Amino acid sequence: MESADVLEKESLVTELEMYPIGIAADHGGYELKNQLSETLESLGYKVIDFGAHRFEPGDDFPDFVIPLAKAVAGKDISKGIAICGSGVGACVAANKVHGVRAALITEAFSAHQGVEDDDMNVMCLGGRVTGYNLALELVLKFLNADFKGDERFIRRIEKIAALEREKNK
Repeated sequence: MESADVLEKESLVTELEMYPIGIAADHGGYELKNQLSETLESLGYKVIDFGAHRFEPGDDFPDFVIPLAKAVAGKDISKGIAICGSGVGACVAANKVHGVRAALITEAFSAHQGVEDDDMNVMCLGGRVTGYNLALELVLKFLNADFKGDERFIRRIEKIAALEREKNK
């Protein structure tokens, strides 16, 4: 039984390493980003840090969130976590990148439902309004959720994609 548990954990870690996740924050989310990154890495996730790499009170969230969002859209990373003071600015910026479906998440149901039904690929958090324990719970629900792929969900996403294509003409 014990060796089966070890094999299952090794399999999970291998799977996690194959699908890196990204994280980005400005000064408003810098501390929470670092705490979450450390914990996620200890759980076996491969975390790519898009910055900020030092606390800089005057930095701007688009400088970190947009590269993260482009990496998600380009499938360089599987999912992204974007953090600013409230999470609102990070969400606005991430959603400007074609192919990104970002949402500001403040409770557990939306953390997984957003992925399952809406194929959310970037979770946004407020570093000044979301405590570490809740943030970790939300992130783990987000990372462990999979898109259901039901016809109605695909149909809705295709309508959004059509709007993006129209906008980019």
